[in-house]
Amino acid sequence: MSIFDTAEFVISAAKLSGLPPGEGIPEIAFAGRSNAGKSTTINVLTRKTRLASASKTPGRTQLINFFRLTRRKDEATRERETVGMLVDLPGYGFAKASEETRGTWSTLVGGYIAERENLAGLVIVMDARRPFMPTDEWLIEFMRARPEVRMHWLLNKADQLKTMQKRETLRAAKARAASIGPHVTVQLFSGLKKEGTTELMAVLESWMGLREPEQQTTTDPQGPQQEN
Repeated sequence: MSIFDTAEFVISAAKLSGLPPGEGIPEIAFAGRSNAGKSTTINVLTRKTRLASASKTPGRTQLINFFRLTRRKDEATRERETVGMLVDLPGYGFAKASEETRGTWSTLVGGYIAERENLAGLVIVMDARRPFMPTDEWLIEFMRARPEVRMHWLLNKADQLKTMQKRETLRAAKARAASIGPHVTVQLFSGLKKEGTTELMAVLESWMGLREPEQQTTTDPQGPQQEN
């Protein structure tokens, strides 16, 4: 059983004042453009079909959602301890969103990323066919102010790329990550085919201190690895 299988909903926050106490528990946040597959990624990671929900209208889901990860304290008891939080940030992609909605998103997400002391890492989910859109770039640039927070660029929907496209997309993204710093890693992923899940789990477990960190994720340029 994976630590991510234990994920359970804790609370939603519409304002920064509604965020739960950090209590020193590492938080892993997921961000991404609407319809890039952020909610699907969380559901695949946790093997729960509807843990994270997505709206068909970009910009409609404007809450920060927290999910607790736990493990047994010891084998002799059933008592559990919290080892981390998955945090689902509101999606961005504002073609149909009002100025008010855009402002709310910037305040909520920007405030969380800038001020949350126990933010261990940020997973930015991007469509591998169209990575580094302007709003992705805004978030990446915003994160430069917090180099202590790790970033993982998850290039989703890689199953829709041909082999050479996968190789070139990954190569370019890794070069870009290296120009920012060693705290940024990259991988190909397919939420639809559940490919790349093991690699993603390894990265997130290292962020929570549950395993030794790897130097750099090494997705096979022939494509994401298939889950067994």
